[in-house]
Amino acid sequence: MPFHPSPLPAHGATRRRVLATLGAALAAGSGLARAAWPDGRAITWVVPYPPGGSTDVLGRNVAQRIGAALGSTVIVDNKPGATGTIGAAFVAKAAPDGHTLLGTSIGPQAIAPHLLGHLPYDPIAGFAPVITLGTIPHLLVVGASQPLRSVADLLAAARAQPGKLAFASGGNGTILQMQGELLQQQTGTRFVHVPYKGDTPALQDTLGGQVQFMFAPAAAALPHVQAGKLRALAVTSAQRLAALPDVPTMGEAGLHDFVVEQWQAVFAPAGTPAAVVQRLNQEIAQALRDPAIVALAGRLSVTLVGGTPQQLGALQKADSAKWAAVIAKGNIRID
Repeated sequence: MPFHPSPLPAHGATRRRVLATLGAALAAGSGLARAAWPDGRAITWVVPYPPGGSTDVLGRNVAQRIGAALGSTVIVDNKPGATGTIGAAFVAKAAPDGHTLLGTSIGPQAIAPHLLGHLPYDPIAGFAPVITLGTIPHLLVVGASQPLRSVADLLAAARAQPGKLAFASGGNGTILQMQGELLQQQTGTRFVHVPYKGDTPALQDTLGGQVQFMFAPAAAALPHVQAGKLRALAVTSAQRLAALPDVPTMGEAGLHDFVVEQWQAVFAPAGTPAAVVQRLNQEIAQALRDPAIVALAGRLSVTLVGGTPQQLGALQKADSAKWAAVIAKGNIRID
């Protein structure tokens, strides 16, 4: 015999009491669902780089704030190595329950997978995008002793001495190397790539004139530019930097498809429930509005972004395709 639910009582007062009871039950159910995550367990925020870099510093400060908002302890766990892919692999294999997050950058998620061959994770299918924290522009810089005063000067010198001018990077497979490769491909020039074990030694040899130029993170290069020890030829962002209003963009220097920014973002393991991802997105977005975070980002030369998980996913896919093409065309390999 089919079941027919009883109609709500017609009497107004009784009907209101029933509706109020149903509303309270639904609210309680919603509260239980909200309380189901987080459950008080610690959240691990994996940074796939050593402590002290911008990804680590910004991530630690954001993690501290979302921990307070979620009522959980957030532990920052640095897992460096293999251009950031060791930490990424750890998170990809973690339980998709919101308790393990990856605070990473463009390298492990859009560049390194095309250089390292087989990885124990899929950089796109293996993760649930959460939010973009921010972007970092780069400066094309030369030592103050170099005679080069513009991008045009650099390209003219490269064409006059094919394969002689050298550019530094913080290592094979980094976004710094990729920009040098992109410059070669877009201009038909040839440079010598000199990889270092980190951005700092690369910057030191650029300062000293051992190499002719490099693409350097704005925060690292800016003090040297302002001190007159480095000369900034261009910035890789779409707009000029407020701190260097006289330095043109690469587009203004004649390279109209050369907008490169190193993004920092948060990912969870694939399969993390959408409600958990959305909660994380909301709490991190709120943290990015904290005046202290805004001030910190300014010191790190990070442009805070935020946005939706879908926007981060689209950004990752677009950059992955872009750098895959550059790597294939340049036949780039990691030694």
